[in-house]
Amino acid sequence: MKIEVIKFGGSSVADANKIKHVANIIKEKANNNVKVVVVVSAMGGSTDKLIALANEVSQEPNPRELDVLLSTGEIVTSTLLSMQLNTISIQSISLTGIQAGIRTDDAYGRARISEINTGRIIKELKNKDVVVIAGFQGFSDEQDVTTLGRGGSDTTAVALAVALKADTCEIYTDVSGVYTADPRLCNKARPLTQIGYEEMLEMATTGAKVIHSRAVEVAAINHMPLIVKNTFELLQKGTIIQSESNMENINKVRGIAHQNQVGKITIKGVPDKPGIASSVFQPLAEANIPVDTIVQNSSTENLTDLTFTVANEDLKKAIKVSEKTVKTIGAADLNSTNEVGSVSIIGTGMTSSPGYAARMFQTLFTKKVNIEIISTSEIRITCVVHKDSVKTAINALHDAFELDVE
Repeated sequence: MKIEVIKFGGSSVADANKIKHVANIIKEKANNNVKVVVVVSAMGGSTDKLIALANEVSQEPNPRELDVLLSTGEIVTSTLLSMQLNTISIQSISLTGIQAGIRTDDAYGRARISEINTGRIIKELKNKDVVVIAGFQGFSDEQDVTTLGRGGSDTTAVALAVALKADTCEIYTDVSGVYTADPRLCNKARPLTQIGYEEMLEMATTGAKVIHSRAVEVAAINHMPLIVKNTFELLQKGTIIQSESNMENINKVRGIAHQNQVGKITIKGVPDKPGIASSVFQPLAEANIPVDTIVQNSSTENLTDLTFTVANEDLKKAIKVSEKTVKTIGAADLNSTNEVGSVSIIGTGMTSSPGYAARMFQTLFTKKVNIEIISTSEIRITCVVHKDSVKTAINALHDAFELDVE
């Protein structure tokens, strides 16, 4: 049995007419003698509405109850799509994450998939053309509903493609693939025909929202090729995300990622002694808060300042955790802001080729963009800047590295 796994994002299923359009795409695939497993996100904007509703009844919604609430968005989409498929004579059934056998840990709001029992899916595919699965969700050992975090439906789709031994996993969205920069902010941005897993992972981690970073991780580990396509421009080939090509690119920079707004925390007067960094970041890890850029100043009189960034949605929680840490380690004070953003250039081989960092810094200087923090990896250089400077930085760097030229 040949199985195709495809995923549709929230913008692709935002209303009844778009759901009908998606159903026709699926029908064409099902008529080609393949069984189709479809993963869907919540209808565009519905997750935000559910979060707002939760905040109306509770300033700090219980994480378990919030996951149950948020999981309903994807269930609504999956049932509507399955209804439409049956209406156009494509035999279909919808399954929740629990019914699809997607088991996770119990980290509410950021659960990770531990295993998938595909028995129910395979059983349904023997009698149906299509199985539509609610993305973004699973269940814990305690049989509680869990969610995978924003963008988690991508991870659901890739994990299912691996478990079902599909050849590829197609991700349908409202853009024509992975772009050199966000086309909403840079009118010279162009779609890439191909990009490697490592480059895509860095782009997703540093702000490119076309695909969830954890989905790229799962794909890379399992060598699952991903194809990102436009739901509404089907003639576009999209972008293939797969292992790196053996050919060297003349321009090492493949793309620019950004975050419009991030949280920045500075702990002042940190005692400079062994174990302090662990004392700062271990509580954040235990609270399931990922930390991005970290900078520690040089020690003066055995005291230092420690600055790090977190996702904007994690800032309040990170402040609460870090305020306890300040007291525990005997630091002087804590400052925080969400008035910063980040811009990153990404490309394999940049660190082995001189001049890329210098060109980035000179470009930002020329545009009077002040750099607050610099962070690097083997294939990425990230600058934290004021959030109002992000768009200027993106366009300047896109021009400087001539990313509009293939």
